[in-house]
Amino acid sequence: MANGAWGLPQWIERGVADLFPAGTASDPDQQLAARLAEAEGAGRPLRIKLGIDPTGSDIHLGHSILFRKLRAFQDAGHTAVLIIGDFTARIGDPTGKSATRVQLSAEQVEANACTYLQQLGQGQDPARALLDFETPGRLEVRRNSEWLAALDLPKVIELLGISTVGQMLAKEDFANRYGSGTPISLHEFLYPLLQGYDSVAIQADLELGGTDQKFNVAMGRDLQRHFGQRTQFGMLLPILPGLDGVQKMSKSLGNTVGLSDDPLSMYSKLEKVPDAVVDDYLTLLTDLDLEALPANPRERQKAMALEVTRQRHGQAAAAQAQADAGTLVGGASGSGAAAAEVPEASLAAVNFPAKAFYLLSAVGLCASSSDARRQIQGGGVKLDGEKLSDPNQEFTAAAELEGKVLQLGKKTFRRLVAG
Repeated sequence: MANGAWGLPQWIERGVADLFPAGTASDPDQQLAARLAEAEGAGRPLRIKLGIDPTGSDIHLGHSILFRKLRAFQDAGHTAVLIIGDFTARIGDPTGKSATRVQLSAEQVEANACTYLQQLGQGQDPARALLDFETPGRLEVRRNSEWLAALDLPKVIELLGISTVGQMLAKEDFANRYGSGTPISLHEFLYPLLQGYDSVAIQADLELGGTDQKFNVAMGRDLQRHFGQRTQFGMLLPILPGLDGVQKMSKSLGNTVGLSDDPLSMYSKLEKVPDAVVDDYLTLLTDLDLEALPANPRERQKAMALEVTRQRHGQAAAAQAQADAGTLVGGASGSGAAAAEVPEASLAAVNFPAKAFYLLSAVGLCASSSDARRQIQGGGVKLDGEKLSDPNQEFTAAAELEGKVLQLGKKTFRRLVAG
């Protein structure tokens, strides 16, 4: 494949926002293309670092951008070193935060880490998984407590001596908090140093991160240099906009697509992504050739939704989700809705007779009864294609709802079942 602006193959450069350093073309310490060529000549795979702090339990498509790039390096024969930040997660990355994070227990972090690995593909067919856990030599999963928990006070003091308070306050998040008088705990200054030390511990050739991680990735270079190692390259990828097309994809903002979403939910959400960010999704979440896709925004949107759903669930499930979304969003009822493959929601916890607003919260479509009322009054709820307009509409028994499709907005569908 043709080389791009950094002299690298397109599979590497696709979607990359920043690569540093990018200096002398012939110097393998200043130009990644030269490091790659050197490694190939020596028959040595590069060590590609990606660190994740398991501070939550779910991975969404925004997170998957970095894992996709890591997988691309795996498929090219390099070694992915996935660092589970079980030690650093107990501090919490201050990046993007306006206040000190709540510190997690070791048990919480380990439970989240196990969930993360399952979502990334541990124990799954590599063809469907985000990462290849099966091919020998392609993946190392390391927990940074291996080396960080053993650091003694003299080593910690040595790390602290590598950076200055001025350098730490140059980090945008710290600068903003300092300027506004928001407290910064001293242990937060340790976070970029400890994350940087991970690069030393695993002798990384390249570290992947989001564009908000440049300070931390650069710190890894500083520490490798201090400890006499060859310095890593930093490769930064963009932050994926959420389903609103404006703010970054974040569970707290409710604008995410989860890796564990069922095919219909995934496709339906992606099919509604604003036109302005569809090409970003195509570039960052697929390998499709943008030039070969139809110019029509709606067709590009559908192509993107289908491809992302296919990657997670397979071609047959993605095609079925596309067909079902067309049927259900079009307001079909009767045989059309009955034939659609829709995730189920149990009526077992519903106490009948039940009012519509209570039903929505009882089956888990709305967070609360008040939220359900707002959704119904706003015209966003349908039952088998018919709009529900009265929050107090009453249903007498489960049999009245059995098999019907409850729809919230244009993205969420559940088939109601008695059991």
